[in-house]
Amino acid sequence: MKGGKTIGIIGIIIIIFGLIFHLQGQSIVGPESSFMYSNPDWITYGIQMIAGGIIVLIAGIIIFKKN
Repeated sequence: MKGGKTIGIIGIIIIIFGLIFHLQGQSIVGPESSFMYSNPDWITYGIQMIAGGIIVLIAGIIIFKKN
């Protein structure tokens, strides 16, 4: 019950951070002085974080539904 919600919230937080990293890598958000700004590596890292966050979110939903 409670564990599923917690894992789901963690998954959402990971997705949000991944989205921010992705957008910074594309020069859309963030200060220009950031090492992440306009860096193609961070585009890839952001996409990987979003994918991982989706997996964690799905795991949280499954755990929540089983209880």
